[in-house]
Amino acid sequence: MAGAAGYVELLSRCGEARAISRIQAALVTSGRLRRSVELHDALIRALSRSARPHLAHPLYAHLLRAGLLPTPHTLPSLLKSIALSPAATPGAAALAVAVHAHAVKLGLERFLLVSNALIRVHAGILGRLDDGLLLLRTASAVDAASFNTLITAYARAGRAADARKLFDEMPARSAVSWSAMVNGYVQAGDGREALEMFAQMQAEGVCPDDTVLVGVLAACAQHGALEQGKWVHGYLKAHGTRITVFLGTALVDMYAKCGEVQLAMDVFEAMKDKNVLAWTTMIKGLAIHGRGSEALTLFSQMESSGVRPDDIAFIGALCACTHAGLVDKGRELFDSMVRKYGIKPKIEHYGCMVDLLARNGLLGEAKEMIQKMPMKPDALIWGALMAGCRFHKNVELAEYVVKHWILLEPDKSGAYVLLANIYAASGRHNSAREIRHLMREKGVDKTPGCSTVEIRGIIHQFIVGDLSHPRIKDILTKWHEIDSRIRLEEGYIPDKKEVLLDIEEEEKDDALSRHSEKLAIAFALIITSDNMPIRIVKNLRVCHDCHHVTKLISKVYGREIIVRDRTRFHLFKDGSCSCKDYW
Repeated sequence: MAGAAGYVELLSRCGEARAISRIQAALVTSGRLRRSVELHDALIRALSRSARPHLAHPLYAHLLRAGLLPTPHTLPSLLKSIALSPAATPGAAALAVAVHAHAVKLGLERFLLVSNALIRVHAGILGRLDDGLLLLRTASAVDAASFNTLITAYARAGRAADARKLFDEMPARSAVSWSAMVNGYVQAGDGREALEMFAQMQAEGVCPDDTVLVGVLAACAQHGALEQGKWVHGYLKAHGTRITVFLGTALVDMYAKCGEVQLAMDVFEAMKDKNVLAWTTMIKGLAIHGRGSEALTLFSQMESSGVRPDDIAFIGALCACTHAGLVDKGRELFDSMVRKYGIKPKIEHYGCMVDLLARNGLLGEAKEMIQKMPMKPDALIWGALMAGCRFHKNVELAEYVVKHWILLEPDKSGAYVLLANIYAASGRHNSAREIRHLMREKGVDKTPGCSTVEIRGIIHQFIVGDLSHPRIKDILTKWHEIDSRIRLEEGYIPDKKEVLLDIEEEEKDDALSRHSEKLAIAFALIITSDNMPIRIVKNLRVCHDCHHVTKLISKVYGREIIVRDRTRFHLFKDGSCSCKDYW
């Protein structure tokens, strides 16, 4: 090849690490490399784009040993290769610090691309977000990329408020900026803020890209915001957007978690490309709706189609067994995961098996599995066994479970509340009061129940006992009407066993009436037409009284009510529930 320009051109079109290494070897052998910064830059830039970016690192040492100096074009690509290298790459962090020192010494940090690359490595591989922010504040020049890097890093670190602060002060925002904030809120579990951010994005006329829409669909899934999720689907259709496997999977997840499992299946079946995540999402969607047999049939279809199930797919299949009560099938799947696919069970798989066994009354076998696990059980494992104790009213085992559970989560209410409920359901009211007193002594607060209902695209939130809703008077009046009708027409008697407070019987009725899902259902009955299904999302497991009441309301008012609680979906219709009172 005639000269350096020819090699630079060749490297600009080369993205395979082996081919780049062969060119590098030829340049070293010919002696060209040690005389040219430009060729070092081209090699580093090409390797930073390859699947093995860490191979660019030794080139920087070679450049310095040759007596050459880096340029504003050298450092951005080198820093990019550091940022993209595997976390365990030896010396990557030390090299990043050394390159920063060189940039300062040579006055290269004043160049925008170098400054942005330095922010990226500090916020990324070095994990120094505050240093990244300092670089942003002291940079000679900044652009949207400077802010986007830090916004994304803050969001991934769970610091959504810090990300939002930077976002609000940006002089100009790109689609990446909006995407970072939407997805940051989703990762933080704040779907409502994500949806508000998307609404603001639309108001400012910014066209969403696929990444933003996937984040919005995830936010809709978090809050059961079906109407907004349908709007996104309609937007995709109207703009002729190709449904990639990522968009398709997000749509499937949204529809399943918003209670429209058939629409989820329609999207899934229409997808041309399906990876293991798409299959798993649909399997889990069917499972949480209690359609375990269909979920397992789909799992078999996945295997037949040549898609190899991974550990997450088996979690979905085992969940299907749990929701359908298929103990033997669960044992078979757990065995095949190890024997047929060589997948080592993780704690999540053991959790599914413990839940399956415990809920089906095999409490001794569940306890034995926990004792023989190759890892220490976590709070979720003990919680699964505790749920079985609650369902089958096994007080002795529940007391054993709590001793282990509270060691892992001494400041959380789950273990205490479940044990108190088990005591109360078994008639041991004094023991239940003692647990409540112990919670007060230790300063452990019960997580408040929170329910949301989406009506005409607006999410309304209700918290247990909270009377701050602008229409609370109408809601309480409606609840009085509901309570009167289900007592008169169906003989409803409040189930007060799970009311932990030391209060009078009449006050217990009031406490039950102000559970969050009851307030949400009353509000929905006021504001929606008679033929509309009511969809509720709750953060906790539905209590016995609320479950019973919702069945009665569905019968008396002739309404279909879909409730998604912490573990599954409940479809209430004509006085019965799809969970068959097994949840």
